[in-house]
Amino acid sequence: MIIVTGASRGLGNAICNFLIKKNIEVYGIARNVEHLDFPASACDITKPEEIKAIAKKLKSEGKKITGLINTAGVAAMNLAILTPSEVAKKIVETNLLGTIYCSQIFAPLMIRNKDGFIVNFSTIAVALGLKGESIYVASKAGIEAFTRVFAREVGDFNINVNCIAPGPIETDLIQGISDKIINNIMNQQLIRKKYTTETVCDLIDLFMDPKSKSITGEVINIGGV
Repeated sequence: MIIVTGASRGLGNAICNFLIKKNIEVYGIARNVEHLDFPASACDITKPEEIKAIAKKLKSEGKKITGLINTAGVAAMNLAILTPSEVAKKIVETNLLGTIYCSQIFAPLMIRNKDGFIVNFSTIAVALGLKGESIYVASKAGIEAFTRVFAREVGDFNINVNCIAPGPIETDLIQGISDKIINNIMNQQLIRKKYTTETVCDLIDLFMDPKSKSITGEVINIGGV
């Protein structure tokens, strides 16, 4: 079974459907799961006790957790000095701490079997240092650092941990962002184009493959920087 956070929409939902088509058992985590047609639990990933309850439930059901994909996240584009403190707190708690909490809680279920993989999500905005995204970038840069070190901590248990940093992806996350901003980001990529959820799923497929166990602690910037 693979755990996917942020499973209710956008990239997380696309990844769940991709895995299901490959006949892989999926368990989704999101704030709202009522509309999902696969097993899932409503959960606020900024609250460790809610994540622990899900882990306990799956463990009691005898589920073998083989992977964790930390897709859940929030974004807000604004200059740091114009960002309300409550918004900054939400960004950091959801993106960085949410990823850390889920990894802390679900990794032990993989450690028991000495096998598994974790995929975290950053953004190409970290490498590009995009103006107006400083707090969002800070939360994602933390995920990249966490990925590198956590990969060392669980490597002895045959668990690989990697991070995908997409550029603009056709999901609801970029709705409302002007074409000018999107084009500016794309023009800074080595391969200048807007990518799709299928591109991300191809990377997920790579990280799941037992032949890719040697790939760990890496950050892959989609489109290149």
